[in-house]
Amino acid sequence: MEQVQEQEKSRIYAIRTTANREDQVFDFVIANISKKNLAVYSLLRPHGLMGYIFIEAKDFENAEEAATGVPYARGVLQKTVEYAEIEHMLEQVKLAITMQKSDIVEIISGPFKREKAKITRIDTQKEEVVVELLESAVPIPLTLKMDSVKVIRRDGEEEEEKEE
Repeated sequence: MEQVQEQEKSRIYAIRTTANREDQVFDFVIANISKKNLAVYSLLRPHGLMGYIFIEAKDFENAEEAATGVPYARGVLQKTVEYAEIEHMLEQVKLAITMQKSDIVEIISGPFKREKAKITRIDTQKEEVVVELLESAVPIPLTLKMDSVKVIRRDGEEEEEKEE
């Protein structure tokens, strides 16, 4: 009985992709799965992990068939991926919002990396902040994800330093 359960247990495989083409591969694999009626249970395209998507399938053959003929897919790794290795990519973590309007932040990713800006608006639902660059001659509002900025100075800290 135990051996039968082991065979029915799904396995997780990694599909190698061309970097920055994970979304296209993901869409093509979904189309392949439904067209060929394969024993695939889930797909994972982790944010920030380039060159790979994960597929949970009955066996290697089903995973490989899902990726067959898919543009930008460079093959399925034969070694299975343990759930513990990707578990941190599955859990949705809510950011503790420690930002306030008028805080001075440093942009830590994107084209404005290392620029300093002032928060003008916070959208907690979308986890976005609207900032204005401090060094810019004309204030241009930029909408960024909260995880692409870090607070470097609180509003009011500057005044406290001057008083001392």
